[in-house]
Amino acid sequence: MLMKFSWPAFSTEPTLAAMSFSTFSLSTYFLGMATCAGLIIAIGAQNAFILRQGIRREHVGAVVAVCTLSDVLLIALGTAGIGLVSDRLPMVVPIITVAGILFLSVYGWQAARRAWQPAASGLTSREDAAPVGRGRVMLQAAAFSWLNPHAWLDTTVLIGSLANAQGADGRWAFAAGAASSSLLWFTLLAWAAGRLAPLFRRPQTWRVFDASVALMMMGLAGGLTMRSLHP
Repeated sequence: MLMKFSWPAFSTEPTLAAMSFSTFSLSTYFLGMATCAGLIIAIGAQNAFILRQGIRREHVGAVVAVCTLSDVLLIALGTAGIGLVSDRLPMVVPIITVAGILFLSVYGWQAARRAWQPAASGLTSREDAAPVGRGRVMLQAAAFSWLNPHAWLDTTVLIGSLANAQGADGRWAFAAGAASSSLLWFTLLAWAAGRLAPLFRRPQTWRVFDASVALMMMGLAGGLTMRSLHP
């Protein structure tokens, strides 16, 4: 019969293995998405910056692109095994930590100053002010990604370790899922921030937001300082 096949010289195991690999890769991809989402969906320093730029509607696409590309590179480095470098070069993490503490402290101080001296007319006044250059905004976005020890630990160490735990065949599927999650989250966050723009036409709203950002940045800087002094 035509429906009956015979494999005298070949085993069906390679075919079944290929089918299993295809299914496993897809499931590993979604596992990577879920894992990364659980790590990045929180209002941290990077997300707060994206929120601010999205509300201001200022170079939003560039900010999302820089943050996403940074996460993709960090995830790729972790998946490739660069996390082992921190074990062989123990000074890497302390250097990044000190730079991150300084950056978060300066940005927190700037946010506190904005909260203390708010714009007179909310978002309208801020939009009428001298615009910040695209290059400067992109550098700030890069700093929130690369000078953030938490980002290094989450992406290169944690996600990298989980990706490599999937084996040689599954680690890059896991990494691709994690990178996709970053892109989707940053895009959604920027879009949602733009919808909040009418609310921020009141200066009091900006004052509360900037005060919250200042407390967050100073809290992160203080936490990193205490952790570096008492490992």
